[in-house]
Amino acid sequence: MFFCGSDLILAKEKHPILPFMESNYFEANRQLWDQKTDAHVISEFYAVDAFKQGASSLNSIELDLLGDVRGKSILHLQCHFGQDTLSLARLGARVTGVDFSEKAIGKARELTEELGLEAKFICCNVLDIDQHLNGEQFDFVFTSYGTIGWLPELTRWGQLIAQHLKPGGVFCLVEFHPVVWMFDDDFEGIAYSYFNRETIEEDVEGTYANRNAPVYGKSFSWNHPLSEVFQALLGAGLQLAQFQEFDYSPYPCFQHVVPAEKGFHIKGYEGKLPMVYAVAALLK
Repeated sequence: MFFCGSDLILAKEKHPILPFMESNYFEANRQLWDQKTDAHVISEFYAVDAFKQGASSLNSIELDLLGDVRGKSILHLQCHFGQDTLSLARLGARVTGVDFSEKAIGKARELTEELGLEAKFICCNVLDIDQHLNGEQFDFVFTSYGTIGWLPELTRWGQLIAQHLKPGGVFCLVEFHPVVWMFDDDFEGIAYSYFNRETIEEDVEGTYANRNAPVYGKSFSWNHPLSEVFQALLGAGLQLAQFQEFDYSPYPCFQHVVPAEKGFHIKGYEGKLPMVYAVAALLK
């Protein structure tokens, strides 16, 4: 899990997308996620003690999308501190997790050793995985919940996914719906474009897992319409095999959520907003 929303936002600014500043964007985000990792591993939200006792961090949306993973190789992109990666390992998959936060990868490796599980973790920017995988290919590439919003654009992302899938392999994405990211943080109105037309700069305090946590810094993110996601995958040679939308979030990671039958809705928008979508794309 690698969420990107519902921290306390002290200020927001919109800027034109400036590719030459990408290294600065990524470094600021990396520093922020190093801080968040410390807060997340001790939070009730991530329930690490229950996870250590055998609880899975995976939800029905992604489990149904992936299907039976026993004996399959999986590349898990933007894995945070590895709970989903290790949950897949418990299901019998051979997993490799990737994240750009050294603190998160360190915690993932600690969990792996403590629990006696088999998993490999790589610390790198998701857009640099080709420099670390030596051409390795996988049955599945997987990423979920608040990951692509940290990438300025998705063309190279799609190309790398295709590059590291075996022929017949499947890419599985479960992500918060871009319609959700159009709203301001209190869901009182539309604040952002549905389209990827701006870099969103935020001064952040706290984290969705603990809004009182001592986490401070700037973050930079981007909204990605469904068309951009699909074109990135189709342009890289993948074929769309499955697409679903859901009117709930499995996690209470936004402001003003209320319980729903399967997760959480935004109060006042119950059953009206697409909150999560799922994609399966096949490499022929």
